[in-house]
Order: sequence, then C-alpha cells, then structure tokens
Amino acid sequence: MTSGLRKGLTSYGDAGFSLFLRKAFIKAMGYSDDALERPIVGITNTYSDYNPCHGNVPQIIEAAKRGVMLSGAMPFVFPTISIAESFAHPTSMYLRNLMAMDTEEMIRAQPMDSVIVIGGCDKTLPAQVMAAISADLPTVVIPVGPMVVGHHKGEVLGACTDCRRLWAKYRAGEMDDAEIEAVNGRLAPSVGTCMVMGTASTMACMIEAMGLSLPMSATIPAPHAERFRLAEASGKVAAEMAKAKGPKPSELLTPASFKNAQVVLQAIGGSTNGLIHLTAMAHRSPHRLDLEMFDQIGREVPVLVDLKPSGEHYMEHFHHAGGVPKLLAQLGDLVDLDAKTISGQTLRDVVANAEDVPGQDAIRSRDNPIKKEGGLAILHGNLAPRGAVIKQSAASPKLLKHTGRAVVFESVEDMTLRVDDPELDVTADDVLVLRNAGPKGAPGMPEAGYLPIPKKLARGGTKDMVRISDARMSGTAFGTIVLHITPESAVGGPLALVKNGDRISLDVAKRSIELLVDAAELERRRAALKPAAAPDEARRGYAWLFNETIMQADEGCDFDFMQRTGKKTE
Repeated sequence: MTSGLRKGLTSYGDAGFSLFLRKAFIKAMGYSDDALERPIVGITNTYSDYNPCHGNVPQIIEAAKRGVMLSGAMPFVFPTISIAESFAHPTSMYLRNLMAMDTEEMIRAQPMDSVIVIGGCDKTLPAQVMAAISADLPTVVIPVGPMVVGHHKGEVLGACTDCRRLWAKYRAGEMDDAEIEAVNGRLAPSVGTCMVMGTASTMACMIEAMGLSLPMSATIPAPHAERFRLAEASGKVAAEMAKAKGPKPSELLTPASFKNAQVVLQAIGGSTNGLIHLTAMAHRSPHRLDLEMFDQIGREVPVLVDLKPSGEHYMEHFHHAGGVPKLLAQLGDLVDLDAKTISGQTLRDVVANAEDVPGQDAIRSRDNPIKKEGGLAILHGNLAPRGAVIKQSAASPKLLKHTGRAVVFESVEDMTLRVDDPELDVTADDVLVLRNAGPKGAPGMPEAGYLPIPKKLARGGTKDMVRISDARMSGTAFGTIVLHITPESAVGGPLALVKNGDRISLDVAKRSIELLVDAAELERRRAALKPAAAPDEARRGYAWLFNETIMQADEGCDFDFMQRTGKKTE
C-alpha cells in the first residue's frame, strides 16, 4: 500500500516521473528528503475573516502540526470552504453539502495518510464528518471550542440564547436602543462557537461520543490553553493513525456509535439541527437513522446537562464539571461503552478517567434530571406524514398540548413584511404557520422556524406561542416550535394546504401534530394546488445542483447522489 508523497500520484502516464515532479515542486517549499519520506497528515484550514467562530484556527493548526511532527509524521495544511452561520446567504445549511464535497474531494485528491479536520460553526463539523465518512481515510476531528461567557449588568450572557431573549425584550419595548447596543458588544466576548447548547456544541458533543475526537474536545473553551494542548495531542493521534492506516471512520462508526450519538443528543438537550446532521452522516455510511427509534430513545433518556436553552448553565460550566466523559459516566448503561475511539480506547476507558467534580450541578445524575424525557420529540400526523421535530426541553409546558387557529405566512419574506403589522389578525392562542421555508422552498431550509412573536402581542406580555414550519431553528433558540415538517410545502406537503383560520392541534405527549380539516376538503385543496416553480437562480451552477438533488429533512438534506444508497425519495 502506497503512502506519503507516493500516494495518489498525478497521472502523467509515467509513475516515476509523477513522483519526481511532485518532489521537485514541493522542495520549492524548503522541505528536506527526510521530511518528505514521512507519513503525511493533512490538516484542513477553515480560517476565514468571515468566520469569527474559527478565529483560533491558526493556533489550533500550529499546535496540531507540532503534535504530528513530535510523532514522526509530516503535516500538510490545506484550505477548504469555511461557513459562518450569520454571514452565509441565504443560509449556512445551503452550503453544508458544498463544504462536504469540497472537503471530501481535497482529501481524495491530495496525498495524505490521515487527516485532521478543524471545524465548529454549525454546519462545518457535520460537513467535515460527512466528507470523512465518504472518503474513509483515518480522521481526527478537532472542534474549535465554545466562546467564554459574556456579562451585562451582573448577568451572565451567552450567544445566542440570550441574544434572542434580549432581542425579544427589545422588540417588546422593555429595552431601549442604548442598552441593546451595549448588549451587542458583550454577547460574544471571544472567538469560538456559541457557548450554549446550540448546533455547534451539539455536534461537538455527539462527535466526541462517537469516538471521532479526543476526550474533552467538545467543551474546552476556544481561547483556553487546554484547547491547544488538545490540538497537539490530536496531532499525535493523527500521526499514529497515519502510520497504522487506521482506524478508519468505517471501523469506528457502527450502529452502536450512532445510537450513542442519539442518546447524547437527547441527554444534552441538543439542537434540532443535530438530528438532520446525524441523519446525513449515518446515510453516508451503511447505517441508517430511524426516527421512530430516535423518539423512543428520547422517551428513555432524560436531559442531564443543565445548559441553556434547556437549562441555566453554559459550555464552560459543562466543561469544568467533567464534560462529555462525565456525562457518559452518568448515562451508564444507556450508552454502549464498548464502542471504540480514534485513540484505541473504548468509551469505557474514557469513562474510567472522567473527572469527579464535587458540588458541580451542570451534569445531573439520572435520578435527578433536568427533564425526565430527552430534549427532542418526533411528531407525526396529517400535517407531517414523514415526521416533524420539537425541542420539548426548551418549550413552554403549558403549550405542549394546544389547539389553536392557524395564522399563515407564505414565505420568510411574507412573514418579515406582516408579522409586526398592527392589523394582523392574531392572538396569543393562535398557531403561527410558516411555509415554503424547507430545503427546496427557501431554498436551504433557513433557521426561520423561530418565528418572532408579533410585536403587538410581545408588547402585551406574550413570551411564547405555538409556531410550526418546514424550516429549521437555531439550537440556541427556545419556545414551543415545531420544525422540519416533512414533506415540505414546496414539494406538495400538507403544510401547503393550510389556510388562515384552520384549527391545528399539537399534543407532544401523544407525538401528534394534526390539521383539523376533514380529508375530503384537504383533497379538494390538493387538487387546486399549483406546483411550486423553481427560482430563476436555480437554472445554473450550484443553485441548479441544489434544487435538483436536495433531499428532505428526514433524509438529512443531503444531495441524493451523495448518500450511500444514491436513492432519492420525496
């Protein structure tokens, strides 16, 4: 088996010449023959001025390179796409699959014996793991880590749960322009990902539980020296994997490891986005994620991590309480501790080394949970034949069983224009409905599912309403919000049939979401439904590829030709 510079030679019709030319050009960088004879560890560089979450990537790269060289291998850094949630138009999810393709192809195209992927901001870690599964090269994941907390008037702040809470106060007239501007400068006091249990932290925790990153990698704050020591240790592991040619993702990602990720997703009160990403990752492998099994796991696994938006603490508190290893210890027989990790250890070994922190209250025991059931629940009904998801741990208990009148917004743009109209016919008991915001409809399934409370209701004291859509929601958000309604309205899903004034019934305990309109009337509406037209920009390039091949939320929103089965369903 070839390795190092001899791996994947450029095709000139003469292998000897291909290697000769490769070495001649790389020597222009000043490398010695000794360096060029070593196994190669590729290291992705996802630093970007547009991505403050990844602001510590240059330091992580240097530390990882140090670890690689200390173990006798040669690091080669290469750039890939970088996606920052709040800078990507129309939405970061629109670009996730492009980043996965970019990363996979660069891993395949360039000589490397193992790879270190460095990511954090929401869609980067799932994109990189999707790529790693498809390329199946020994892979070490280094998350960039969460920010440290901010402070305002004696209160601890976390982006972006508190940014949503305080913005809602501003919309309600409870905070003036000067104070919201002061908050704006205090919400994100350092580089790194959101310091609450948003999508970035959710993915990092699941990836650590799946054995693709070293223990504690999910929780170490981005600016801490410990983050860079972990990067060095990760470099050492990547060097050993390069020499041993494994373990590969296909050897680590078993049904047990995917189930462990689902258990952890429920126990941390994780992001609803985590379910879509985990589904996409599983479907790149021979395995599948079953929504019914996921919901059953949620009924059996309590929320044990006391973090916003489901609880009170922040990621650095989770870290100092013992992080994912301590959580796994508390979960006990709910996880498969015989699952392997990149270091050669099992999760049982990781748990044995978990720190016991006296007095900590960020990680609860199973007999003292934050919530008796897991964070996420899967709903079905005539509005969501293939499922929908609600983050029940961050919802208002009184609204988990609710029937109300539909107030329909046709699109994100329509919602933006009308939600604060004083003449909008809406009460606090109504159900806000957003459609045409799914994978195809938006496009890209934006995080628009966190529909704002209409300003006239917010100023009257309304803090939460039932809101439903085929969109996504940030993992940092809270409220009684039903998401990922599948099939989406743009492909003719039942959400397209809802009219203003229809009654909608939500019953989370029964896992149901129903449109209370008789079947005959719904069939009449369906017959009159006009097919959604593709936007003009979808006629060429990536937009065309996205529109033609994107799959639904229950299939991970991957491109149909990228999944293991290569089969598209609608």
